[in-house]
Amino acid sequence: MQDVIEQFRERVLHGRPLRIRGGGTKDFYGQPPAGEVLDTRAYSGIIDYEPTELVITARSGTPLAQIEAVLAERGQMLAFEPPHFGGGATLGGAIASGLSGPRRASSGAVRDFVLGVVMMDAKGEVLRFGGQVMKNVAGYDVTRLMAGSLGTLGLMLEHSVKVLPRPVAETTLRFELSEGDALRTLNLWAGKPLPVSATCWHDGVLSVRLSGAHAAVEAALRTLGGERVDDAGGFWAGLREQRHAFFEGEQALWRLSLPSTAAPLDLRGPQLIEWGGAQRWLRADANEAIAHGVRRAAAIAGGHATLFRAGDKSAGVFHPLPPALARINQRMKDAFDPSNMFNPGRMF
Repeated sequence: MQDVIEQFRERVLHGRPLRIRGGGTKDFYGQPPAGEVLDTRAYSGIIDYEPTELVITARSGTPLAQIEAVLAERGQMLAFEPPHFGGGATLGGAIASGLSGPRRASSGAVRDFVLGVVMMDAKGEVLRFGGQVMKNVAGYDVTRLMAGSLGTLGLMLEHSVKVLPRPVAETTLRFELSEGDALRTLNLWAGKPLPVSATCWHDGVLSVRLSGAHAAVEAALRTLGGERVDDAGGFWAGLREQRHAFFEGEQALWRLSLPSTAAPLDLRGPQLIEWGGAQRWLRADANEAIAHGVRRAAAIAGGHATLFRAGDKSAGVFHPLPPALARINQRMKDAFDPSNMFNPGRMF
């Protein structure tokens, strides 16, 4: 694989802007990609996996499906349930996008599971941050910084990721509740020792996934009531991959990140709510006036709004940063990529 590293270094030192790309399943996310494509799939493979240590180390171009299959053989999983959005998804793309699935509210985000990263900077130097254990904090902040950076800070080569055992029992409950009642109920449950691993409210129906030991799941079933759905694995996988009927259609898709306790937002367009109320999806247009209204409503509620999918991104994809935070963001970009060569303009 060293020859692949040398090929990457040659491309980096060539000086032209690079569009770092794995399987391309998340090309839709962020500002339109620009630059000469650098395909990371040539650098693939699992480097180290020790099930007893709950950590796997793999190259950035490794297919996400391959990693999940290897983990499944040992009864383990990527607990942040990264969405694939296509068969070509890679580990590097999952970390660069920073996207988490339905289990995020109970288990944590991508950044919480990335222990170490090997990356190449704009000088062609290979840098190592973090390690393979949680207590190794050398460079830990830089490691977490890579999650959600969309490849704008450097070329990620390898990742060490914490994994978790798969739950031995899992089932789903459904309740007929209004949006307000669902949010109040979810926040009430959040303060109790319940094995809730995922939630979804849409069109008057609240779905709740329970995961854990058999005794814990059965006890929660007796406590919560509702309609039991024993074969709901396809529902949660479809939600993760946005195959749910809500996500169909050409209208722009907004992703709102809010405090879970935020009241229902008075916005035009259908909504789907995940993560106990902390992630709210909205189908609405993406013109300047509507974008301003959506972002203003999110900010008033204590959060922010991202234009997740849209044909027209002229209103900007990510919520504008406050001036002080924008300056920090720019200084960070200047420190890692002063020539603005890696995925230029992909975020802001």
